[in-house]
Amino acid sequence: MENASAELRLQMKEMQLNALFETIQAINENASEEQLFRIYKLTLQASHYIKKLALYVHDEGKWECKAQYGTMADFTQQHLPDAIRNIRDAGNLHAEDALFATFNYVLPVRHKDVVLAYVLIDTTKDIQDLNFLATLSNIIIVAIENKKLARRQAQQETFQRQLNIAKDVQSLLFPKKLPYNERLQIVASYQPHHSVGGDYYDYIPMGDDKFMVCIADVSGKGVPAAILMSNFQAALRILVREGKPLAYVIDTLNRLILENSQGENYITAFFMEYDFRKQTLTYVNAGHNPPFLFLENGHVEHLEEGTTILGGFKKLPFLNITTRSGLTNFLLFCFTDGFIETYNDQGEPFGVEQLADFVKANKHLDRKQLHNELLKLLNQFRGEQAYVDDITLLSCSVAAGASAGH
Repeated sequence: MENASAELRLQMKEMQLNALFETIQAINENASEEQLFRIYKLTLQASHYIKKLALYVHDEGKWECKAQYGTMADFTQQHLPDAIRNIRDAGNLHAEDALFATFNYVLPVRHKDVVLAYVLIDTTKDIQDLNFLATLSNIIIVAIENKKLARRQAQQETFQRQLNIAKDVQSLLFPKKLPYNERLQIVASYQPHHSVGGDYYDYIPMGDDKFMVCIADVSGKGVPAAILMSNFQAALRILVREGKPLAYVIDTLNRLILENSQGENYITAFFMEYDFRKQTLTYVNAGHNPPFLFLENGHVEHLEEGTTILGGFKKLPFLNITTRSGLTNFLLFCFTDGFIETYNDQGEPFGVEQLADFVKANKHLDRKQLHNELLKLLNQFRGEQAYVDDITLLSCSVAAGASAGH
Protein backbone atom coordinates (compact mmCIF):
# COMPACT_ATOMS: atom_id res chain seq x y z
CA MET A 1 0.00 0.00 0.00
CA GLU A 2 2.80 2.38 0.93
CA ASN A 3 4.63 1.48 -2.30
CA ALA A 4 1.51 2.26 -4.34
CA SER A 5 1.12 5.61 -2.57
CA ALA A 6 4.78 6.46 -3.14
CA GLU A 7 4.44 5.49 -6.81
CA LEU A 8 1.42 7.76 -7.15
CA ARG A 9 3.27 10.69 -5.55
CA LEU A 10 6.22 10.10 -7.82
CA GLN A 11 3.97 10.13 -10.90
CA MET A 12 2.35 13.32 -9.65
CA LYS A 13 5.73 15.01 -9.16
CA GLU A 14 6.83 13.90 -12.62
CA MET A 15 3.63 15.27 -14.14
CA GLN A 16 4.13 18.58 -12.33
CA LEU A 17 7.74 18.87 -13.48
CA ASN A 18 6.69 18.15 -17.07
CA ALA A 19 3.97 20.78 -16.77
CA LEU A 20 6.46 23.36 -15.51
CA PHE A 21 8.89 22.45 -18.30
CA GLU A 22 6.18 22.83 -20.98
CA THR A 23 5.07 26.14 -19.46
CA ILE A 24 8.59 27.55 -19.50
CA GLN A 25 9.05 26.31 -23.07
CA ALA A 26 5.83 28.08 -24.11
CA ILE A 27 7.09 31.28 -22.48
CA ASN A 28 10.43 31.00 -24.29
CA GLU A 29 8.54 30.53 -27.57
CA ASN A 30 6.72 33.80 -26.87
CA ALA A 31 3.27 32.31 -26.42
CA SER A 32 0.49 34.89 -26.15
CA GLU A 33 -1.11 35.83 -22.85
CA GLU A 34 -4.26 33.95 -23.87
CA GLN A 35 -2.21 30.81 -24.58
CA LEU A 36 -0.44 31.03 -21.22
CA PHE A 37 -3.73 31.40 -19.36
CA ARG A 38 -5.08 28.37 -21.24
CA ILE A 39 -1.99 26.30 -20.33
CA TYR A 40 -2.42 27.39 -16.71
CA LYS A 41 -6.06 26.34 -16.64
CA LEU A 42 -5.54 22.98 -18.35
CA THR A 43 -2.55 22.13 -16.15
CA LEU A 44 -4.45 22.75 -12.91
CA GLN A 45 -7.55 20.98 -14.17
CA ALA A 46 -5.39 17.85 -14.40
CA SER A 47 -4.61 18.24 -10.69
CA HIS A 48 -7.43 16.28 -9.07
CA TYR A 49 -7.07 18.10 -5.72
CA ILE A 50 -8.20 21.50 -7.13
CA LYS A 51 -11.94 21.25 -7.75
CA LYS A 52 -12.65 24.92 -8.52
CA LEU A 53 -10.45 27.81 -9.60
CA ALA A 54 -10.67 31.50 -10.49
CA LEU A 55 -7.57 33.51 -11.38
CA TYR A 56 -7.89 37.29 -11.02
CA VAL A 57 -5.17 39.44 -12.59
CA HIS A 58 -4.61 43.19 -12.25
CA ASP A 59 -4.75 44.48 -15.82
CA GLU A 60 -4.96 48.10 -17.03
CA GLY A 61 -6.04 49.42 -13.64
CA LYS A 62 -8.72 46.81 -12.87
CA TRP A 63 -9.02 43.23 -11.64
CA GLU A 64 -10.18 40.69 -14.25
CA CYS A 65 -10.80 36.95 -14.05
CA LYS A 66 -8.51 35.44 -16.71
CA ALA A 67 -9.04 31.72 -16.03
CA GLN A 68 -11.70 29.67 -14.24
CA TYR A 69 -13.19 26.19 -14.06
CA GLY A 70 -15.47 24.07 -11.87
CA THR A 71 -17.74 26.99 -10.93
CA MET A 72 -21.41 27.60 -11.62
CA ALA A 73 -20.98 31.39 -11.81
CA ASP A 74 -19.11 33.22 -14.59
CA PHE A 75 -16.41 35.04 -12.65
CA THR A 76 -15.29 37.01 -15.73
CA GLN A 77 -18.40 39.09 -15.02
CA GLN A 78 -17.82 39.33 -11.25
CA HIS A 79 -16.07 42.18 -9.43
CA LEU A 80 -13.33 41.05 -7.05
CA PRO A 81 -14.45 42.08 -3.53
CA ASP A 82 -12.41 44.62 -1.57
CA ALA A 83 -12.00 42.13 1.28
CA ILE A 84 -10.09 39.77 -1.01
CA ARG A 85 -8.05 42.57 -2.62
CA ASN A 86 -6.77 43.49 0.85
CA ILE A 87 -5.33 40.00 1.44
CA ARG A 88 -1.54 39.87 1.28
CA ASP A 89 -0.68 36.34 2.42
CA ALA A 90 -1.78 32.90 1.25
CA GLY A 91 -4.26 31.05 3.46
CA ASN A 92 -7.77 29.82 4.04
CA LEU A 93 -10.47 32.04 2.55
CA HIS A 94 -13.61 32.89 4.46
CA ALA A 95 -15.44 35.10 1.98
CA GLU A 96 -18.62 36.84 3.06
CA ASP A 97 -19.79 37.16 -0.54
CA ALA A 98 -21.89 34.08 -1.36
CA LEU A 99 -20.36 33.69 -4.83
CA PHE A 100 -16.79 33.73 -3.52
CA ALA A 101 -17.63 31.50 -0.54
CA THR A 102 -17.36 28.60 -2.99
CA PHE A 103 -13.56 28.94 -2.65
CA ASN A 104 -11.73 27.93 0.53
CA TYR A 105 -8.18 29.08 -0.24
CA VAL A 106 -6.58 32.25 -1.63
CA LEU A 107 -3.06 32.65 -3.00
CA PRO A 108 -1.83 36.21 -3.70
CA VAL A 109 0.87 36.32 -6.40
CA ARG A 110 3.22 39.14 -5.48
CA HIS A 111 6.18 40.94 -6.94
CA LYS A 112 7.94 42.58 -4.01
CA ASP A 113 5.11 44.36 -2.18
CA VAL A 114 2.74 44.55 -5.13
CA VAL A 115 0.03 41.92 -5.62
CA LEU A 116 -0.23 41.03 -9.32
CA ALA A 117 -2.87 38.32 -9.08
CA TYR A 118 -5.15 36.34 -6.78
CA VAL A 119 -5.66 32.59 -7.22
CA LEU A 120 -8.91 31.45 -5.63
CA ILE A 121 -9.40 27.68 -5.31
CA ASP A 122 -11.58 25.05 -3.69
CA THR A 123 -9.09 22.36 -2.64
CA THR A 124 -9.02 19.15 -0.68
CA LYS A 125 -5.29 19.50 0.06
CA ASP A 126 -3.51 20.99 3.05
CA ILE A 127 -1.68 24.28 2.60
CA GLN A 128 1.77 22.65 2.57
CA ASP A 129 0.77 20.54 -0.45
CA LEU A 130 0.10 23.53 -2.68
CA ASN A 131 3.70 24.37 -3.62
CA PHE A 132 3.11 23.39 -7.25
CA LEU A 133 0.14 25.79 -7.51
CA ALA A 134 2.27 28.64 -6.11
CA THR A 135 5.21 27.87 -8.43
CA LEU A 136 3.11 27.59 -11.58
CA SER A 137 1.11 30.72 -10.70
CA ASN A 138 4.28 32.75 -10.14
CA ILE A 139 5.87 31.57 -13.40
CA ILE A 140 2.77 32.39 -15.46
CA ILE A 141 1.95 35.74 -13.84
CA VAL A 142 5.55 37.04 -13.89
CA ALA A 143 5.88 36.01 -17.56
CA ILE A 144 2.67 37.86 -18.42
CA GLU A 145 3.78 40.89 -16.40
CA ASN A 146 7.03 40.92 -18.38
CA LYS A 147 4.98 40.85 -21.58
CA LYS A 148 3.02 43.87 -20.36
CA LEU A 149 6.24 45.67 -19.48
CA ALA A 150 7.71 44.94 -22.91
CA ARG A 151 4.51 46.18 -24.53
CA ARG A 152 4.56 49.39 -22.49
CA GLN A 153 8.21 49.95 -23.40
CA ALA A 154 7.41 49.44 -27.08
CA GLN A 155 4.51 51.90 -26.80
CA GLN A 156 6.78 54.39 -25.04
CA GLU A 157 9.40 54.03 -27.77
CA THR A 158 6.72 54.57 -30.43
CA PHE A 159 5.44 57.62 -28.56
CA GLN A 160 8.98 58.99 -28.25
CA ARG A 161 9.55 58.55 -31.99
CA GLN A 162 6.27 60.37 -32.68
CA LEU A 163 7.31 63.09 -30.24
CA ASN A 164 10.65 63.53 -32.01
CA ILE A 165 8.85 63.79 -35.34
CA ALA A 166 6.49 66.38 -33.88
CA LYS A 167 9.45 68.38 -32.52
CA ASP A 168 11.08 68.30 -35.95
CA VAL A 169 7.81 69.38 -37.57
CA GLN A 170 7.37 72.18 -35.07
CA SER A 171 10.92 73.46 -35.54
CA LEU A 172 10.12 73.93 -39.22
CA LEU A 173 7.05 76.04 -38.45
CA PHE A 174 8.86 79.08 -37.15
CA PRO A 175 10.51 81.49 -39.58
CA LYS A 176 14.27 81.02 -39.80
CA LYS A 177 14.96 84.75 -39.93
CA LEU A 178 13.00 87.80 -38.81
CA PRO A 179 13.61 91.33 -40.13
CA TYR A 180 15.48 93.68 -37.81
CA ASN A 181 16.34 96.97 -39.48
CA GLU A 182 15.52 100.68 -39.29
CA ARG A 183 12.12 100.29 -40.91
CA LEU A 184 10.90 97.00 -39.42
CA GLN A 185 11.94 95.14 -36.28
CA ILE A 186 10.29 91.81 -35.43
CA VAL A 187 11.41 89.78 -32.42
CA ALA A 188 9.86 86.57 -31.13
CA SER A 189 10.49 84.54 -27.99
CA TYR A 190 9.16 81.01 -27.60
CA GLN A 191 9.28 78.83 -24.48
CA PRO A 192 7.45 75.48 -24.79
CA HIS A 193 5.86 73.97 -21.69
CA HIS A 194 6.47 70.40 -22.90
CA SER A 195 8.75 68.96 -25.58
CA VAL A 196 6.12 69.80 -28.16
CA GLY A 197 4.15 72.97 -27.66
CA GLY A 198 0.97 74.38 -29.15
CA ASP A 199 2.07 77.97 -29.88
CA TYR A 200 3.02 79.37 -33.25
CA TYR A 201 4.15 82.68 -34.73
CA ASP A 202 5.06 83.76 -38.24
CA TYR A 203 6.26 86.59 -40.45
CA ILE A 204 5.28 86.45 -44.12
CA PRO A 205 6.60 89.03 -46.62
CA MET A 206 4.02 90.14 -49.20
CA GLY A 207 6.28 92.00 -51.61
CA ASP A 208 8.63 94.86 -50.80
CA ASP A 209 6.07 97.09 -49.10
CA LYS A 210 3.72 94.74 -47.31
CA PHE A 211 3.93 91.90 -44.77
CA MET A 212 1.88 89.82 -42.38
CA VAL A 213 2.58 88.74 -38.80
CA CYS A 214 0.61 86.04 -37.04
CA ILE A 215 0.53 84.51 -33.58
CA ALA A 216 -1.57 81.44 -32.75
CA ASP A 217 -2.29 78.87 -30.07
CA VAL A 218 -3.78 75.41 -30.71
CA SER A 219 -5.87 73.63 -28.08
CA GLY A 220 -4.35 70.36 -26.96
CA LYS A 221 -0.71 69.36 -27.07
CA GLY A 222 1.57 66.70 -28.50
CA VAL A 223 1.65 65.15 -31.94
CA PRO A 224 -1.95 65.91 -33.05
CA ALA A 225 -1.58 69.58 -32.09
CA ALA A 226 1.78 69.86 -33.89
CA ILE A 227 0.36 68.29 -37.06
CA LEU A 228 -2.70 70.56 -36.98
CA MET A 229 -0.52 73.63 -36.53
CA SER A 230 1.75 72.55 -39.40
CA ASN A 231 -1.32 72.30 -41.66
CA PHE A 232 -2.41 75.74 -40.46
CA GLN A 233 0.99 77.24 -41.21
CA ALA A 234 1.28 75.68 -44.66
CA ALA A 235 -2.19 76.84 -45.67
CA LEU A 236 -1.63 80.34 -44.27
CA ARG A 237 1.61 80.87 -46.15
CA ILE A 238 0.17 79.59 -49.44
CA LEU A 239 -2.96 81.75 -49.17
CA VAL A 240 -1.06 84.89 -48.19
CA ARG A 241 1.57 84.50 -50.90
CA GLU A 242 -1.18 83.96 -53.47
CA GLY A 243 -2.49 87.39 -52.48
CA LYS A 244 -5.85 86.17 -51.17
CA PRO A 245 -7.92 88.75 -49.23
CA LEU A 246 -7.71 88.46 -45.46
CA ALA A 247 -11.38 87.50 -45.11
CA TYR A 248 -10.90 84.63 -47.57
CA VAL A 249 -7.76 83.50 -45.69
CA ILE A 250 -9.61 83.40 -42.36
CA ASP A 251 -12.64 81.52 -43.75
CA THR A 252 -10.44 78.97 -45.49
CA LEU A 253 -8.32 78.36 -42.39
CA ASN A 254 -11.44 77.87 -40.28
CA ARG A 255 -12.78 75.26 -42.69
CA LEU A 256 -9.40 73.50 -42.92
CA ILE A 257 -8.96 73.27 -39.14
CA LEU A 258 -12.47 71.88 -38.67
CA GLU A 259 -11.94 69.24 -41.36
CA ASN A 260 -8.53 68.18 -40.04
CA SER A 261 -9.39 68.10 -36.33
CA GLN A 262 -12.96 66.79 -36.59
CA GLY A 263 -13.93 69.35 -33.97
CA GLU A 264 -11.50 67.96 -31.38
CA ASN A 265 -9.11 70.93 -31.53
CA TYR A 266 -9.38 74.61 -32.33
CA ILE A 267 -6.95 77.47 -32.84
CA THR A 268 -6.94 81.02 -31.54
CA ALA A 269 -4.99 83.40 -33.74
CA PHE A 270 -4.22 87.02 -34.50
CA PHE A 271 -3.37 88.25 -38.01
CA MET A 272 -2.00 91.66 -38.96
CA GLU A 273 -1.11 93.01 -42.39
CA TYR A 274 0.80 96.25 -42.78
CA ASP A 275 1.28 98.20 -46.01
CA PHE A 276 4.24 100.61 -45.91
CA ARG A 277 3.16 102.43 -49.07
CA LYS A 278 -0.44 103.00 -47.95
CA GLN A 279 0.51 103.26 -44.27
CA THR A 280 -2.42 101.00 -43.32
CA LEU A 281 -2.70 98.34 -40.65
CA THR A 282 -5.34 95.64 -41.16
CA TYR A 283 -6.05 92.98 -38.56
CA VAL A 284 -8.32 90.13 -37.46
CA ASN A 285 -8.38 88.72 -33.95
CA ALA A 286 -9.73 85.14 -34.01
CA GLY A 287 -10.43 84.52 -30.33
CA HIS A 288 -6.84 85.28 -29.29
CA ASN A 289 -5.54 87.38 -26.41
CA PRO A 290 -5.83 90.96 -27.71
CA PRO A 291 -2.37 92.30 -28.67
CA PHE A 292 -1.30 95.79 -27.60
CA LEU A 293 -0.87 98.52 -30.19
CA PHE A 294 1.38 101.30 -28.87
CA LEU A 295 1.02 104.45 -30.99
CA GLU A 296 3.49 107.27 -31.44
CA ASN A 297 1.37 109.66 -29.35
CA GLY A 298 1.55 107.31 -26.32
CA HIS A 299 -1.93 105.91 -26.75
CA VAL A 300 -2.40 102.14 -26.24
CA GLU A 301 -5.09 100.06 -27.94
CA HIS A 302 -6.11 96.44 -27.36
CA LEU A 303 -6.83 94.85 -30.74
CA GLU A 304 -9.95 92.78 -30.04
CA GLU A 305 -12.06 92.93 -33.20
CA GLY A 306 -12.30 90.04 -35.64
CA THR A 307 -14.05 86.73 -35.14
CA THR A 308 -14.27 83.71 -32.87
CA ILE A 309 -11.92 80.72 -32.58
CA LEU A 310 -10.99 78.87 -35.76
CA GLY A 311 -12.21 75.30 -36.12
CA GLY A 312 -15.18 75.63 -33.80
CA PHE A 313 -17.88 76.32 -36.42
CA LYS A 314 -18.52 75.19 -39.99
CA LYS A 315 -19.12 78.83 -40.86
CA LEU A 316 -17.78 81.67 -38.76
CA PRO A 317 -20.75 83.45 -37.11
CA PHE A 318 -19.16 86.85 -37.79
CA LEU A 319 -16.00 88.29 -39.29
CA ASN A 320 -14.90 91.90 -38.86
CA ILE A 321 -11.86 93.19 -40.74
CA THR A 322 -10.42 96.29 -39.08
CA THR A 323 -8.18 98.73 -40.97
CA ARG A 324 -6.33 101.68 -39.43
CA SER A 325 -4.91 104.34 -41.73
CA GLY A 326 -2.09 106.84 -41.31
CA LEU A 327 0.02 104.66 -39.01
CA THR A 328 3.72 105.28 -39.57
CA ASN A 329 5.36 104.55 -36.23
CA PHE A 330 3.99 101.97 -33.79
CA LEU A 331 4.75 98.87 -31.72
CA LEU A 332 2.54 95.82 -31.96
CA PHE A 333 3.05 93.48 -28.99
CA CYS A 334 1.50 89.98 -29.15
CA PHE A 335 1.51 87.17 -26.60
CA THR A 336 -0.13 83.83 -25.78
CA ASP A 337 -2.08 83.08 -22.62
CA GLY A 338 0.77 81.04 -21.12
CA PHE A 339 2.42 84.31 -20.10
CA ILE A 340 -0.48 86.06 -18.40
CA GLU A 341 -1.80 82.81 -16.84
CA THR A 342 1.43 82.03 -14.99
CA TYR A 343 0.69 82.06 -11.25
CA ASN A 344 2.78 83.10 -8.25
CA ASP A 345 3.01 81.44 -4.82
CA GLN A 346 -0.06 83.38 -3.65
CA GLY A 347 -2.18 81.93 -6.47
CA GLU A 348 -2.31 85.21 -8.42
CA PRO A 349 -1.94 85.28 -12.22
CA PHE A 350 0.55 87.63 -13.84
CA GLY A 351 -2.35 89.18 -15.74
CA VAL A 352 -2.85 91.41 -18.78
CA GLU A 353 -2.60 94.74 -16.93
CA GLN A 354 0.82 94.03 -15.45
CA LEU A 355 2.08 92.92 -18.86
CA ALA A 356 0.72 96.02 -20.62
CA ASP A 357 2.14 98.36 -17.94
CA PHE A 358 5.60 96.79 -18.17
CA VAL A 359 5.73 96.95 -21.98
CA LYS A 360 4.51 100.56 -21.96
CA ALA A 361 7.15 101.58 -19.39
CA ASN A 362 9.96 99.76 -21.23
CA LYS A 363 9.06 100.05 -24.92
CA HIS A 364 12.07 102.28 -25.38
CA LEU A 365 14.28 99.21 -24.90
CA ASP A 366 15.73 97.23 -27.75
CA ARG A 367 13.04 94.65 -28.60
CA LYS A 368 15.28 91.69 -27.80
CA GLN A 369 16.16 93.22 -24.46
CA LEU A 370 12.47 93.93 -23.80
CA HIS A 371 11.65 90.24 -24.23
CA ASN A 372 14.56 89.16 -22.03
CA GLU A 373 13.47 91.52 -19.26
CA LEU A 374 9.88 90.29 -19.50
CA LEU A 375 10.86 86.63 -19.24
CA LYS A 376 13.16 87.45 -16.33
CA LEU A 377 10.31 89.29 -14.59
CA LEU A 378 7.92 86.39 -15.13
CA ASN A 379 10.44 83.92 -13.74
CA GLN A 380 10.81 86.02 -10.60
CA PHE A 381 7.02 86.46 -10.33
CA ARG A 382 6.18 82.74 -10.38
CA GLY A 383 8.39 81.94 -7.38
CA GLU A 384 8.19 78.20 -6.73
CA GLN A 385 5.31 77.66 -9.14
CA ALA A 386 5.79 75.78 -12.41
CA TYR A 387 4.88 77.20 -15.81
CA VAL A 388 1.46 75.89 -16.86
CA ASP A 389 1.56 76.45 -20.63
CA ASP A 390 3.68 77.45 -23.60
CA ILE A 391 4.82 81.07 -23.67
CA THR A 392 5.24 83.11 -26.85
CA LEU A 393 6.00 86.83 -27.22
CA LEU A 394 6.04 88.67 -30.54
CA SER A 395 7.06 92.31 -30.99
CA CYS A 396 6.65 94.15 -34.28
CA SER A 397 8.00 97.72 -34.50
CA VAL A 398 7.29 99.78 -37.62
CA ALA A 399 8.99 103.02 -38.55
CA ALA A 400 7.47 103.73 -41.96
CA GLY A 401 9.46 106.93 -42.48
CA ALA A 402 12.78 105.09 -42.38
CA SER A 403 14.64 103.67 -45.38
CA ALA A 404 13.13 100.63 -47.11
CA GLY A 405 16.10 98.27 -46.76
CA HIS A 406 15.22 94.88 -45.22
